[in-house]
Amino acid sequence: MDFRYTPEEEALRREFDNFFKEEMKHAPPEWGTSMEAIFGLDECWKFHKQMAKKLAAKGWLSLPWPREYGGQDASLLQQFIFSDVMGYHRGAGVDHWGITLLAPTLLVSANEEQKKEHLPPIARAELFWTQLWSEPGAGSDLAALTTRAVRSRNEYIVNGQKIWSSGAHRADWGFLLARTNPEEKRSRGLSFFLVDMRTPGITVRPVLSMDGSHLFNEVFLDDVRIPARNMVGEENQGWVASQMTSNFERSMIALFAYLRRELEELLEFCRETKRDGRLLAENIFVRHKLAQMEIEINVGRAFSYSVLWGQIKGGLVMAAPLAAAAKILATEMVQRFTATACEIIGTYAQVKESRWSPLKGRYEKEYQQCRGLSMAGGTSEVMRNLICAMGLGLPRSW
Repeated sequence: MDFRYTPEEEALRREFDNFFKEEMKHAPPEWGTSMEAIFGLDECWKFHKQMAKKLAAKGWLSLPWPREYGGQDASLLQQFIFSDVMGYHRGAGVDHWGITLLAPTLLVSANEEQKKEHLPPIARAELFWTQLWSEPGAGSDLAALTTRAVRSRNEYIVNGQKIWSSGAHRADWGFLLARTNPEEKRSRGLSFFLVDMRTPGITVRPVLSMDGSHLFNEVFLDDVRIPARNMVGEENQGWVASQMTSNFERSMIALFAYLRRELEELLEFCRETKRDGRLLAENIFVRHKLAQMEIEINVGRAFSYSVLWGQIKGGLVMAAPLAAAAKILATEMVQRFTATACEIIGTYAQVKESRWSPLKGRYEKEYQQCRGLSMAGGTSEVMRNLICAMGLGLPRSW
């Protein structure tokens, strides 16, 4: 594989890099310390929306989409370069649920009317989305969900409860899975809906993290009326659309780029900080741990390129096992990196934001949230089952 970019692609990378390098100077102090800060702090949310407008004005929110839906007809490689640069700079402005998950799914599964109604507002950063999938009794086993949608003339009446809905308290719209045929088992009988979060009957309640921050929510749906035209795909075929959404979620280059930036800052800390009269960077054990992280991050980046190559050559379905493997690799690597950083920094890694906290107290937050990354969007165990079934052709155990 040739990792070199063409001169045009290098120029595009520099343009992305210069933009984020300049704009992220204006980020609030709490930006980049945790995902909770984006949705829990008003100042961070305001900055996130402002950045979204700037990205939209440049057409960067919708690079690979067709132009008729607000896109730029760019290549997957150009989108990959953007995500890489944005991840490195801890960039703001990209609605993960609307841009990364829903929009590509609409391009594949939605009808023409739905594409024209929902994609341009996403490209213009006018609407922000949330994912209404998990339930108290259906997380990794999403096919066990019980939220019910009953057809009544030209609409569906929905009742149920969703949980772990990230950013639902900030979202304008949500995409929802509900059971439309209770006679069917498991994934059969589910349908995929788009719902305005201001619809009567929707109640959003916070699920606070253990440090009191607000990212997650539980969402109650009581006789919520969703127009039938807001169903994506055919009735009882929502599982197919939901799987396409999952496939789009897992290239992971932004997370590997983020780790590269984290490592650079940790290296700088070690070169400037002394313990027992010696710089941390001179400690052979610290050097070994940093070298190991450098190796793993480079391996992860190379693997992301293989996912991209698989998507370009074989399409999303063919690349799904690779994407699942990248998801495992990236999220579990974050856990190892965070644990290593806390070990190197020592007891000060437990200090929140203050003049005594190294690296803005980032690791006090990251250590708390890093475990959740290997559960969100499908646990590592579920990902390994997908790799076995789709990638290796092994029989399922049920």
